[in-house]
Amino acid sequence: MFSKETYIARRAALVEEMRKNRQTGLLLFLGNDESAMNYAANPYPYRQDSTFLYFFGLDFPGLAALIDLEDGKAEIYSDELTIDSIIWKGASQDRIKERCAMSGVDGTDSTDELKLRIHKAISKGRMVHFLPAYRAEHYVKLFNLSGVPDQAHDDMVSIPFVKAVISLRSHKSPEEIEQMEDAANISADMHLAMLSMLHPGMTEMEIVSVITGIALRRGFGMAFPPIATVNGQVLNNHWYGNTVKDGDVFLLNAGAENRMHYAGDISTTAPVGKRFTERQRQIYDIVLHAHKTAVESLRPGIPFVDIHLKAAEIIAGDLKAMGLMKGNVQEAVHEGAHALFFPSGLGHMIGLDSHDMEALGEAWVGYDGHPRSTKFGLKSLRLARTLEEGYTLTIEPGVYFIPELIDMWRGQGKFKDFLNYDEIEKFRDFGGMRTERNYLITADGCRRLGKYFPITADEVEAMR
Repeated sequence: MFSKETYIARRAALVEEMRKNRQTGLLLFLGNDESAMNYAANPYPYRQDSTFLYFFGLDFPGLAALIDLEDGKAEIYSDELTIDSIIWKGASQDRIKERCAMSGVDGTDSTDELKLRIHKAISKGRMVHFLPAYRAEHYVKLFNLSGVPDQAHDDMVSIPFVKAVISLRSHKSPEEIEQMEDAANISADMHLAMLSMLHPGMTEMEIVSVITGIALRRGFGMAFPPIATVNGQVLNNHWYGNTVKDGDVFLLNAGAENRMHYAGDISTTAPVGKRFTERQRQIYDIVLHAHKTAVESLRPGIPFVDIHLKAAEIIAGDLKAMGLMKGNVQEAVHEGAHALFFPSGLGHMIGLDSHDMEALGEAWVGYDGHPRSTKFGLKSLRLARTLEEGYTLTIEPGVYFIPELIDMWRGQGKFKDFLNYDEIEKFRDFGGMRTERNYLITADGCRRLGKYFPITADEVEAMR
């Protein structure tokens, strides 16, 4: 945990933000419980709700909290450990009340008292603000506490509460940035291990086991299931059954989650052999060109969607130089022809989540409530809003050759003025490439989070 003063200050800022928008009532925070994997006594590894962590810092199950917007007081609600729980899980930690005091709250009480307090507030016409649910247990708790049924949940989420939380969590403090550097550094070590050990004849699972071990040995976890594959054209490929061979390119997208639950999210593409082939290097250099151009554009006041489109123009222009695209590059990107090769977004926010605050809704996190494009490719951009100092985000351009998409578009005669399908056909078995690093928006630009490690083709090959 950070100091209790940190959490007190965060909650005070939240209350001020809500009052500024003339909001009254109670703010309800639901912590996460353990979630059964295949039976109740065999749960998944525990992970606390990120917003609960941000405002209270308490990293164990069975918690909920209220903040009263009238007096600003915060209280935690939980039940003390039973003797059965102590027998099976131990009593090495302090009692609930003593642990909650570390968060600087004004008091603690039982879960029964939480229900009574919410019912009392509702009976008096007071607003009970809650955030979007993303677990089944949250829907059940909301119904039991306040009578909100599943089907009415989305319509009753407090948008002022959502926007206030996003406003605060989006701007990373120096102590948060220190944690993010920590996560980025361990994530870099995972990728350095891949670059050092990758060789023909090994399996994708061997890479996954080594990088996971690096995180675990240092007391970290994984920020998300890693992507470790020779089939990089499958953007979220979590199958690790291939044996890699000379001539393949290997894409690793993996990040560590540190003890404070801050995430790293990095992607590296490398040849399985000692060198990229000529055409592999051509495509790699295109991806790196887009990456560097995007990073050079990062600064406060710039809409991230503009940087995404600039990276798309780089990719389209360089592919045109290779003969895979044709026509006017700006028109091609405006129409969406580049999305045959770049159907994903350039990046997303990162912090306590690898896709930071995604549970609160991308419409607010990435778009500040503005309409999102429905165009193929652009609709996958998670972040479009204007950048501000203190934002932390990923830059992850890629070039992918997806045979099924190529066949579909060619069969439809789509974008024939911009796509040279005969040349594209020669790359249908190429796979995909991506480079990704994490960045902090500073007062006059940006800086990378975490230590430098190979990113240029020459540097990658030097480690092979």
